[in-house]
Amino acid sequence: MFSRIFGKPKQETNALGTLDKLNETLEMLEKKEKVLIKKAAAEVEKAKEFTRAKNKRAAIQCLKRKRLYEQQVEQLGNFQLRIHDQMIMLEGAKATTETVDALRTGASAMKAMQKATNIDDVDTTMDEINEQTENMKQIQEALSAPIGAAADFDEDELEAELEELEGAELEEQLLQPATTAPAAPVQAPAGPQRNRPTPKRTAEEDELAALQAEMAL
Repeated sequence: MFSRIFGKPKQETNALGTLDKLNETLEMLEKKEKVLIKKAAAEVEKAKEFTRAKNKRAAIQCLKRKRLYEQQVEQLGNFQLRIHDQMIMLEGAKATTETVDALRTGASAMKAMQKATNIDDVDTTMDEINEQTENMKQIQEALSAPIGAAADFDEDELEAELEELEGAELEEQLLQPATTAPAAPVQAPAGPQRNRPTPKRTAEEDELAALQAEMAL
């Protein structure tokens, strides 16, 4: 009976359609994020290849592209967080709207039965609507805030990252088994032999060992 009098509310249909749209957008952002992560990993592999070829300039360019992909991944993560926030607020608003509609229907039924208007119920409903409208306005203002451009790259950080890649490549070369044929055994001369002193590690070897420990972390 009340549907014929007041008509069917469209808020529920609109809210469901909006939630579906937000879910589709969220899935799209997640797919883009996975693609960018793969691209960043590919740039690291390219940088390693250029490092082996002693092409430092090309390796640096690969690391710059990797940083750009990482910044885009971070940006997409912020977008997803905002969408999740809006979905939560929209679901809460939908529940509030349904509650207000139920209260409004009850008040209308009482009005039809008692033929009287209860101004307190109207004030309460309007206060709730104004509160939800203000909340929605704050969410829209937060979503419309501009996002800053990517920051300039620090060349020192790129140089340090390239040195880490070079250290990793050197470590791989040191760990490869020797392919040369074993040398013929040399017979030691008879008689007492002196113990040879153990050679001391050079500064380069100490630096390489520290770099290998850092890469292992």
